[in-house]
Amino acid sequence: MKKIGIVGGTGYTGVELMRLLAHHPEVEVVAMTSRGEAGRRVDDLYPSLRGHTDLVFSEPGEADLAGCDLVFFATPNGIAMQEAPALLEQGVRVIDLAADYRLKDLDVWSRWYGMEHASPDWVEQAVYGLPELYRDEIRGAQLVANPGCHVTATTLAVLPLMGLDWVDHGRIVADTKSGASGAGRSAAVHTLMAEAGESVRTYAAAGHRHQPEIRQTLTTIAEREIGLTFVPHLVPMVRGIESTVYLPLVGEPGENVQRLYERYYAEEPFVDVMPPNSHPETRSVRGNNICRMAVHRPLDGPMLVVSSVIDNLVKGAAGQAVQNMNLMLGCDESAGLELVALSP
Repeated sequence: MKKIGIVGGTGYTGVELMRLLAHHPEVEVVAMTSRGEAGRRVDDLYPSLRGHTDLVFSEPGEADLAGCDLVFFATPNGIAMQEAPALLEQGVRVIDLAADYRLKDLDVWSRWYGMEHASPDWVEQAVYGLPELYRDEIRGAQLVANPGCHVTATTLAVLPLMGLDWVDHGRIVADTKSGASGAGRSAAVHTLMAEAGESVRTYAAAGHRHQPEIRQTLTTIAEREIGLTFVPHLVPMVRGIESTVYLPLVGEPGENVQRLYERYYAEEPFVDVMPPNSHPETRSVRGNNICRMAVHRPLDGPMLVVSSVIDNLVKGAAGQAVQNMNLMLGCDESAGLELVALSP
């Protein structure tokens, strides 16, 4: 059994990692750290894990993370870049679920995250953790930067179209909707039920830090500059992201777009291209690692519309991280992730 550590185990992403790994056939979680909850049983904080773990939260400095085969950092932005290098230098493999290693341009990173990067050398070595694009690189990586949740839903929605001459790459619009868990577990007025319930609101319309992350990937794949307007919204649900992406056409598609998508994702275990005229629902992926999508061309006009849904805590965070872990450790890619969505 491979030994796994989780740094920052008290947030939603940390407990989701524990839920997915509790019955993984090839790994064992041996350490879960928390400064605020050190000494407390994990299943005392999260009773959903009763009977599935005997772990006690430990202080980060006291956990034997160097003895692990792989360590997840489920910490706020700015933590992994300071603490992960010591583990990496000892040969431990690391997956960072925050944004510390996602952006290659450190000036852009500092502009969006408001701090100077503490381990720029590792940024160059980090592999971006989108298996549908970088599966082979992930297998050999020591450090993987797990993508953002809005980024995953939006990027997967448009990948098959990138680089095609009949798509206008300069005027892509992504309109995304996210549940309250995307804001994390820390108390905040805007995610209180009395504030977020029965209401929908836009946020970060003037600029969101997931936008440069999406552009970085799409520019690389399309081999041209990408013009992207990205606007997220908070909707009154706990889990889920829906991304509606609008792509103007500058010519007639050279093939049936539905078949293009089906062929592109035919071998992907966690992407489901739905039949024509489908409309994906976030509840259809709640609790599992699937990205479900549908492509439309309204009235056969000059616009493609792609709707993509994921669970922000699974395919948008912990599930994708486990998928990456499986690749890095030589496990079956679907191990621990063959989950049926919760319904209702």
